Amino acid sequence: MNIKFLISISRPRFWIYELGTFFIGYLLAIEKISDFLNFNFFVFFLYFTFPANLLIYGINDIFDYETDKLNPKKISYEKLLEPRYHKNLIALIFLFNLPFLVYSFISLNISQIVYLLLFLFFAVFYSALPIRAKSKPFLDSFFSASHYVFTGIFGYYLIYPDKNFPILAFIFGMLWSMAMHAYSAVFDIEFDRMAKIDTIATFLGHKKTIIFCLILYTISFFIISTYNIYLIIGSIPYIALMILSIKSINDKERLFKIYKIFPYVNTILPMIWSILYIYQKFIF
Repeated sequence: MNIKFLISISRPRFWIYELGTFFIGYLLAIEKISDFLNFNFFVFFLYFTFPANLLIYGINDIFDYETDKLNPKKISYEKLLEPRYHKNLIALIFLFNLPFLVYSFISLNISQIVYLLLFLFFAVFYSALPIRAKSKPFLDSFFSASHYVFTGIFGYYLIYPDKNFPILAFIFGMLWSMAMHAYSAVFDIEFDRMAKIDTIATFLGHKKTIIFCLILYTISFFIISTYNIYLIIGSIPYIALMILSIKSINDKERLFKIYKIFPYVNTILPMIWSILYIYQKFIF
């Protein structure tokens, strides 16, 4: 099990999801541009690249093997983690994550540590027993959304722990992340049913799940637009992709092509927003 294999398990194309929520949470809290030079920012920016994602997706692959071996997506688009690698991977997850956890207990205050532990709780028990939230409809989307949102909250409190996290940002983050999770689950419906795993997507079915995602995206962007009306513009690509997905519901190949667009949308739009936010707050 070499480093190239471990990186593939950590899904580099999805690093932006955890890293992005951490960065945006931190960005919302900072008061001066020099806050980006804070040492803790660099430490946990590094953490939410490879180490945190190895934990999330490594644990997911260990507990999902019975489903994954039936799913051709794991061969063509991701990696199938065979059981002979499971014990070694668990050890490596500890190896890459434990130093950051030890550092947090040495360097951070209790409230900051709590939010990091909440991220770990939701990230681990989304897939792992005894909770294994991903096999419980609606709880699966809640747990998946929670580990992203608490990453953002951790980033927010990393620099100024006495601030109050914006409630609208919390609601937006939960709804947006739940929609993202539910949409991704659509493409595993057939194989989850074969493995007798219940998810939000197996419960609702293909079309109703995508309609559910459309509703969540619409509500989330409506809520955040009360903070800044221009943010509602960011909803257009998501709503358009959901409508396009509904129209493509009977064409699995086309639907999967739409799904593969999401990492780009989820990278480009937050990047544009972050640049504009920095320009408006610190430069303009």
